[in-house]
Amino acid sequence: MANQKDTENRSPTRPVTAGRPGGRMGRGGIGMPIVKAKDPKQTLKRLGSYLVHEKMLLSLVFTLVLLGSALTLAGPYLIGIAIDRYIIPGDFQGLLRLSLLMLAISGINTFSTWLQNYWMIGIAQKIVAQMRTDLFEKMQTLPLRFFDSKTHGELMSRLTNDIENISNTLNSSTTQVFASVITIIGTISMMIWLSPLLTLFALVTIPMMALCTKTIAKRTRKYFSEQQKNLGELNGLIEETISGQRVVKVFCREPAIIEDFVTRNQALKNVGIQAQIYSGIIPPLMNVLNNLSFAILAGAGGWLVIQGTITIGVIASFINYSRQFTRPLAELANQFNMIQSAIAGAERFFEIMDEDPETEDAPGAPVLTNISGEVCFHDVSFAYEEDTPVLKSINLDVRSGQTIAFVGPTGAGKTTIINLLTRFYEIKQGTITIDGHDIKAVTRNSLRSLLGIVLQDTYLFSESVRENIRYGRLDATDEEVEAVAQLAFADTFITRLPDGYDTVLSEDGSNLSQGQRQLIAIARALLADPAILILDEATSSVDTRTEVQIQQAMLRLMEGRTSFVIAHRLSTIRDADVIVVINDGEIVEQGTHHKLLAQEGFYYRLYTNQFSRQSAS
Repeated sequence: MANQKDTENRSPTRPVTAGRPGGRMGRGGIGMPIVKAKDPKQTLKRLGSYLVHEKMLLSLVFTLVLLGSALTLAGPYLIGIAIDRYIIPGDFQGLLRLSLLMLAISGINTFSTWLQNYWMIGIAQKIVAQMRTDLFEKMQTLPLRFFDSKTHGELMSRLTNDIENISNTLNSSTTQVFASVITIIGTISMMIWLSPLLTLFALVTIPMMALCTKTIAKRTRKYFSEQQKNLGELNGLIEETISGQRVVKVFCREPAIIEDFVTRNQALKNVGIQAQIYSGIIPPLMNVLNNLSFAILAGAGGWLVIQGTITIGVIASFINYSRQFTRPLAELANQFNMIQSAIAGAERFFEIMDEDPETEDAPGAPVLTNISGEVCFHDVSFAYEEDTPVLKSINLDVRSGQTIAFVGPTGAGKTTIINLLTRFYEIKQGTITIDGHDIKAVTRNSLRSLLGIVLQDTYLFSESVRENIRYGRLDATDEEVEAVAQLAFADTFITRLPDGYDTVLSEDGSNLSQGQRQLIAIARALLADPAILILDEATSSVDTRTEVQIQQAMLRLMEGRTSFVIAHRLSTIRDADVIVVINDGEIVEQGTHHKLLAQEGFYYRLYTNQFSRQSAS
């Protein structure tokens, strides 16, 4: 990955966040509020392209849902039959047969529900696994510009929270919503068939339920949204404090941090109480309205029985159907936020899937091999954002085996030149050639396989030291890994680790010092045995003694190879064949160390200022 220096040259669209990458929300976007999808219809249509691969099994699931809904609807009807035909007449044998039938229906319904859930879970997991794979593979094809415009926490949220929301919805909500709709339609149909007049009485409380639910849900949504926001801020504060514990202690900010935590925690508690109070009103309110409906049905039904219009069994069926009618309504209300969140997550998923990947290799692009290392920059200009040029007409001819050092103030464009050479970013104007081959005309992988890069910000994986070094060449033997570690002067401290080369590193190698991580990164680059070396402040994080050792190893490594070195410590590049001085995106001087000092120009001022500060310190 590209170095994150030259921040002045980065795209200004990159979000500014507090603390670690990902901002206040932290990794995985914990506490993110539910957001609405911008185009639910189109998102559902695209999500259907994943579901269509499981259409056979989905058809069976929905067939079982229909069966289960039909069996559920049969229960209240059979209760009415039992009362009218068997209980009132006193027909015990008939009641026993009907009871056994109802028991069989219940058993079949239970098995059907279990089977549909079993199949649906399998379908959901298969689909989200494919979506997760597609998203991860897509991210590997995206250009560096995309990652520079997104926070780490946001991208982690797409891979974890958003996909998990889709998974949860597919697991339960899909069949539950379908079953609820079928049950509502079936229940109303059965009630109308039994008694249209009594159906009107049964539906009296429905508008009241809808109005109460809407009013309460509006307030509840507001408080839950605030709760999610406050929870996210509190989690962000906790993560930042733990990550920056050293800074907190150095500046004695423990009391201020505790006070901030207490304030945020209290705000979360207050809004949480409000959210739970309002959401807790709904169940007892629904019970009151259900009981009201029961009273209305009992009174109206009793009067109709006296009139001889209906039977007692019909009233019993109606009471059960009325209760059965409100249950799916409540389920639909409960599923609403989950479904909405899943659609929004799917939309965020497809946003990344629609991103333009790195430009494809040109048709028939040759594979770059066996290069001597001649590099030519011809009239290269570049801007991360239009109207903000970073490089301006860079022209540079590098002969095979030369060591070229780039120096200049922060933000001058040094790292940008390397980003273009490695095709982390594509050139907009001008050309860069290696041995006469335009790097845009050759395959990207063959180009990068010939480059060895050591960045200032070293990244190590949560693997053993040996595997982290072997990352430079996966087929390397243990002996080769240990040989390059010795060449990079890393063998001494590695052998003192608890398990030597097999010591497993923690996240980003945080159980090693910065200098030790840098030495491992250098060993990794040595193992790759590249034709062209790129060293971006490769010795910036090591002590003076280790720096001398690394410089000696680098001299042996760079012999016969073209090398590009970016350095702020000018003492490390005195022996470079050519020192290129860059300021404000332009080459202002170039030559050897002694030649540039003799000119008493920009490099001379950089050099003397740096060493005067060192002498003063």
